[in-house]
Amino acid sequence: MAQPKQTAMHPYIPNMIPEVQRQMLDEIGVERIEDLYRIIPDELKLKEQMDLPPALSELELRRHVEKLLNRNQSTQDVLSFLGAGCWPHFIPAVCDEINQRSEFVTAYAGEPYEDHGRFQALFEYQSLVAELVDMDVVNVPTFDWAQAASTSLRMAARMTGRTEVLLAGTIDKDKLKIIANYITPDLTYRLVDFHHESGELNLQDLRNKMTGNIAAVYFENPTFLGTIESQGQQIADIAHEAGAICVVGVDPISLGVLKPPSQYGADIICGDLQPLGMHMNYGGGQAGFIATRDEEKYVMEYPSRLFGIAPTIVEGEYGFGDVAYERTSFHDREKGKESVGTQTALWGITAGVYLALLGPYGMQELGQTIMQKSQYAATLLGQIEGVTIRLQSPFFKEFAVDFSQTGLTVEEVLKQLRAEGIQGGRDLSSDFPELGESMLLCVTEVHSQEEIELLAAALGRICSRETKGVNSR
Repeated sequence: MAQPKQTAMHPYIPNMIPEVQRQMLDEIGVERIEDLYRIIPDELKLKEQMDLPPALSELELRRHVEKLLNRNQSTQDVLSFLGAGCWPHFIPAVCDEINQRSEFVTAYAGEPYEDHGRFQALFEYQSLVAELVDMDVVNVPTFDWAQAASTSLRMAARMTGRTEVLLAGTIDKDKLKIIANYITPDLTYRLVDFHHESGELNLQDLRNKMTGNIAAVYFENPTFLGTIESQGQQIADIAHEAGAICVVGVDPISLGVLKPPSQYGADIICGDLQPLGMHMNYGGGQAGFIATRDEEKYVMEYPSRLFGIAPTIVEGEYGFGDVAYERTSFHDREKGKESVGTQTALWGITAGVYLALLGPYGMQELGQTIMQKSQYAATLLGQIEGVTIRLQSPFFKEFAVDFSQTGLTVEEVLKQLRAEGIQGGRDLSSDFPELGESMLLCVTEVHSQEEIELLAAALGRICSRETKGVNSR
């Protein structure tokens, strides 16, 4: 079959000149471009030509994209109380100053001969996170918390030789989808019930579901719903009694005021780095971490890079480099235990800068501020007629607000808030129907007292309008 005649050269697709394509195909010994994709089943292939619009010039394309971008509203344009996995926190200017330096922003992988200090920066990041979570070993960042949790569960399965994991029922359903995709088909999972009044794990259900095939028990503290799990030690004990590994997910910014999971039985700790100096970005700015004790059985299961410090041949001089590189998928490639691609090392450096800047006292002050402001917000909202703070447990920066008694759905409340220039929280009614018409609101150090009161006043008006409407009907 002859190659289709090229009618136009596309400015953004390389090697479209027929002569160039023919030369490349001859070089690799292939007759047609289609032969390169023979492995793809025919039923998945598009049978007709794609109906693509004419190619725009660079000027036209720039105008088109800018027009699309101008339709977006950021948290600089509206007052936002949305968290649920990407949270509004203050970003010190020094974080952006460091992570935009060319020796860091361009050297995403690299080797010692073009390191320019990145290995040391990542070693310092690992050391600071290890101190924060009270563990010994921390990896180069994963893509996000969901990948960190998934990898932690796979590590546990490899160490125990078991094929099932238990996950807390309070887990974010989006994160659950990623975990399920990541561990399938080697592992299966089951959810453990939680008490709908407190948000804490149901220990009896956990005991009932523990078997000799459970590799790990995974829960988060604070939970996705914001509540603080006070039964951490009991959960860890139940897991350990059955020979399973206890994996705990944590928001690291909470550890200025909360006990690190290592102190209540966690064997593997994972979590999100976004609160530590990373802006809220659409589709980016996410990173996760994994931390364990300095024991060979744990260290050798990390699929990603670890950086350590070692003396050089020059007395008094130290260098920074990979620890046990042979255990990584970078070394073993397709034979690796788990494939790890380009990591978010730049965000690790950013998190290291953030932690070094705040220090232990700064993290403590920050955690106290967040708890005080979120508690103040919950108190104000709980005074609105028909509005209920759903889970009666201490919480950190997020809490569930139930609008069931107002006659409004969360979708309706969010729509009316947006009309007043306020972005509300995450709608929980679909993922957690047992909590009624509930919204997960996020309050952090960036929210002023005036802004919190503005939210309360807006919700008061919205709920009052609905109440009057019901009465008049």
